[in-house]
Amino acid sequence: MNLANKVTLIRIFLAPVIMFVLLNGIIPYGAFAAAAIFILATLTDKLDGYIARKQQNVTRFGEIMDPIADKILISAAIISLVQLDALSPWIAFLIISREFAVTGLRLIAVEEGRDIKVNTWGKIKTVAQIIMVIVLIIELAVKSGPSPPVSWFQSLVYIYPATIISSLSLMVAVFITLISGIFYFYEYIRFMKVS
Repeated sequence: MNLANKVTLIRIFLAPVIMFVLLNGIIPYGAFAAAAIFILATLTDKLDGYIARKQQNVTRFGEIMDPIADKILISAAIISLVQLDALSPWIAFLIISREFAVTGLRLIAVEEGRDIKVNTWGKIKTVAQIIMVIVLIIELAVKSGPSPPVSWFQSLVYIYPATIISSLSLMVAVFITLISGIFYFYEYIRFMKVS
């Protein structure tokens, strides 16, 4: 197993660490720590691709496991946010279902002799989901930071802006997630018509 693939596996192993830090409730500033670990984990996505290209050692394992590692990482964070009542279960269901559906579709395409590569929409989707998760975790940290009662100043400066930003990032991520899924299915149908 080459270095790039090992970096991909690190991203997978960091997923339960993020869940533990977010959910255990005993680590001081756990949400901020979880956000930092999540950001570190997402940076490994760029790192493994860079290493594979630099060493000219792009493997089939890396091509398959790299997007799966992203999905595991995002899913771990999303499930934790649902558990903490920071994210609607319905939104989590939509995002995770899309990931399973597209992964299944790509595997079916491979079995049929077609290779549906990660496209631009898929990459944008990943970035939108990463931003959404980071913003939601930071919002969680901000809201759980000051001890109640929260002053009007704290609400105006910290809590309201955090809520607005998290709502916007959530809407954008869900929209792009669904649109990118539709594009993958469209690409699959187009392939089937050609064959």
